[in-house]
Parts: sequence; C-alpha cells; structure tokens
Amino acid sequence: MIIFQTKHHADVSMFDNLAVKLIGLMGHSASVPGALTEEEVERALNKLSEAVTSPSAQSGDDWDNDSVSLAHRAQPLLELLDAANRNYDHVIWEKSLR
Repeated sequence: MIIFQTKHHADVSMFDNLAVKLIGLMGHSASVPGALTEEEVERALNKLSEAVTSPSAQSGDDWDNDSVSLAHRAQPLLELLDAANRNYDHVIWEKSLR
C-alpha cells in the first residue's frame, strides 16, 4: 500500500500498482517515496485529470462489467490534489508501514 498525504485532506491509501500508475500519470517519477512541492501540485492535478477523462480510463463503468474504471479509482487522489492545490500545500507519498 502507498499512502498519499497533505495537510488539509484525509490520507489516501492505494495498492502499489495503482498508485505508481497514477503517480506516472501526474507526470512524476514513479519512485516511492516521493513528493510534490506546492508549486507542482496544480500541474500534477491537471495532468491526472486529463489522463483519467480519456475514453480508455472510463472503461469498466457500465453495469455489465464489474471492473472499476481508472477514472473512478483515481477520484480520491484527485480530491486530495485539489485540496492541496486550494490550500497551497505540498503532497507526499510513501509505503505504508502497516
């Protein structure tokens, strides 16, 4: 598990493979641990938002397919990034020690 943290939002935990994919979609190195400075958060939020609104990221959202789309899985991280951006906070991520 990888945990994303910022001051003004609850922590977001994700499985390693999903978290690393989303970190890459934010335009950041997929290394863990990692961080975004206050100045990098808006750009990362925009890049991830654009990536998950693509048609391929939307698949799995219909009732006949029980898989969960990338867009849906990314939502908690998008909300964390949005909170960090609104409050000019940095974001960090690291492996869970639990």
